[in-house]
Amino acid sequence: MMVNINLGNIEFQMKKWHDFSWLNSLGKIFCVFSQNDSGNISFGIDDGKERYFVKVAGLKTIESVRTPEEAVASLKKAMLIYENIKHPNLIELVKHYSLGEIYIAVFKWTEGDCLFDYWNFEKYHNNPQIVPPAKRFKQLPLKKRIKSVKVLFSFLSTVAKRNYVAVDFYDGSILYDFSTDITTICDIDFFRKKPAINDMGEDFFGTKRLKAPEEYVKGAVIDEATNVYTLGALLFSFFGNFTDADIQRRYDENAFTPCSLEKWELSKSCYDTVLKAVSVDRAARYASMDEFFIAWDKAENDSPGKYGTSGQLGQK
Repeated sequence: MMVNINLGNIEFQMKKWHDFSWLNSLGKIFCVFSQNDSGNISFGIDDGKERYFVKVAGLKTIESVRTPEEAVASLKKAMLIYENIKHPNLIELVKHYSLGEIYIAVFKWTEGDCLFDYWNFEKYHNNPQIVPPAKRFKQLPLKKRIKSVKVLFSFLSTVAKRNYVAVDFYDGSILYDFSTDITTICDIDFFRKKPAINDMGEDFFGTKRLKAPEEYVKGAVIDEATNVYTLGALLFSFFGNFTDADIQRRYDENAFTPCSLEKWELSKSCYDTVLKAVSVDRAARYASMDEFFIAWDKAENDSPGKYGTSGQLGQK
């Protein structure tokens, strides 16, 4: 059974009715994200001076794969991650608190489009004239995409230095502002402190489009080499071309497969660099994010045309 919720000009569905009048104290709602499987529901709020992203756990949302109690526990635990990992391109936590049985986290609003906005896929299917953010990103000049990638290198390097591993990090964790070309990381809720292991087997958090082999094996170590693989898979997504059948094969076979060199947009040296990052053999990958970046930066800047910009790990 679904319940329709109407908050002025904002409408969405839930499994159970909830009185959202408490949101009025924060400001005016201008958007809602109600289809997350995490069990959270989020709102864009404008208080007249600032805009905020408000994440709420503990309600019966329509797509949740968790109980409200599990969602609350998870969001509470995630707050320490946001407090411990500081980066210029990470969404900024303002405050978090309990309100009855629900838990609320308030972040500063960041402009941008999610690079995997699955809640809009039906809209894109019904309106083929609308270009999804992921496709718009792939249409950007190489130089702009490379600049965005350097932000990801910088962020994941910071994650490692703060003694964390990135879990469930994918294109759905990334916002890109097409007007300013700023890349923002918007969701790190499932990151874990080192040492970390896969305690869930095949169902370990993450999309099969990008998961490393060890993220399917219960008891396997999840570490910086895992994050190297994840970023390598993302780079193939950003600069490689895949058919729908190629993507479906990852789900069917529980394995990421890189594209061929012929379907790669950058140089062979860049291709070989990223190919090493997604080695099935963990020992064959780069041992750290910094080592991966050094190899990437060299390959990119040694390439004909030099489509990027050399130097330090990128930020805003």
